[in-house]
Amino acid sequence: MARNGLRRLREGWTIQVRVLHALIIRELTTRFGRENIGFLWIMAEPLLFAGLVSLLWRLTKGPQEHGISVVAFVVTGYIPLTLFRHAVQRSVVIFTVNSSLLYHRQIKILDFILARFTIEVLGCMMAYLAIATVLVAFDLFPIPSDIGLFIAGWAAYAFLCLSICLVISPISEMSEVLEKFVPVTTYIMIPFSGAFTLLSWMTPGMREYLLLSPFVNAMEMMRKGLWGDEIIAYYDPWNPIITSVIISLVGLTLCRRVRRTLTVE
Repeated sequence: MARNGLRRLREGWTIQVRVLHALIIRELTTRFGRENIGFLWIMAEPLLFAGLVSLLWRLTKGPQEHGISVVAFVVTGYIPLTLFRHAVQRSVVIFTVNSSLLYHRQIKILDFILARFTIEVLGCMMAYLAIATVLVAFDLFPIPSDIGLFIAGWAAYAFLCLSICLVISPISEMSEVLEKFVPVTTYIMIPFSGAFTLLSWMTPGMREYLLLSPFVNAMEMMRKGLWGDEIIAYYDPWNPIITSVIISLVGLTLCRRVRRTLTVE
């Protein structure tokens, strides 16, 4: 019986992987087409934004800020921020747009979220690697001091973004008003994202306040992993993990509720 259960689990996992792969290909083709550089736009878009913003900071603030490269600092903050903004915005009314695919019983509503989120994560990771490689060659980006801590910070940040998508997607199906507020709120959260500041630059009172933000904790982990002893970082790794788990549970509950009322067209 245990073997049968394991076999069914393996078969189910194989099916879901194929479903996700198909949805990702469909999404890439729909969004970017087959012309020009095609799906590579998932990397080019965050790459261009991060490059232009870092260039602007370089021209206005000089080559360094608090002893570290301004260009590298902006890139390490803006690309994760781009992941959050794009992932959340792509999650709005995602079920309605793809509802016709629910005729296929192998496809679940969570597959829509996971497919789009996977595209955003891969695009930002590719952009991160590409721009870091170029900047390292010009001595404008640090060689990671603790690659494990950096990856842990990136994973925590990505998990947090995914958990928020799990909540935004079903709520956007319940209320059309949310669709109008999402672009605004993604800008409002920038001061609480840790994208353009380090906690060591803050006053003790402001630092304690910002430490409540799971985004800030994950961002500090990534930057500590990059710069190591060159900076002082403040973070609690359990903050983004616990927050993400709680938000994910809420999101999964909402997704299940919305599925019951979702009309397949």
